[in-house]
Amino acid sequence: MNEMRISTSQGSTEKLSDTGRAHGKTEKAFGRILKESIEEVNRLQGEADKAIEDLATGETKNIHETMIAMEKAEVSFKLMLQVRNKILDAYQEVMRMGV
Repeated sequence: MNEMRISTSQGSTEKLSDTGRAHGKTEKAFGRILKESIEEVNRLQGEADKAIEDLATGETKNIHETMIAMEKAEVSFKLMLQVRNKILDAYQEVMRMGV
């Protein structure tokens, strides 16, 4: 039996087997991982917005932490876009296949 391990955003791994794929567990795991990843990107965007607001209102004077928060948000968003593009490419490739 073939097995595949996937990493989640929390650092844990899940084992997926061929039988798991047949029962839809892979789809649930993929959907859950995708949802968690989007939530993480959203959280980082929120942190960056808060850091900008704190800098603008004078609550913090640390521009370095603000820039780091902004860059984390930007990099995570760009990664999410690339993943989305790959998923769309795979979907379009499947749709081109003859049945």
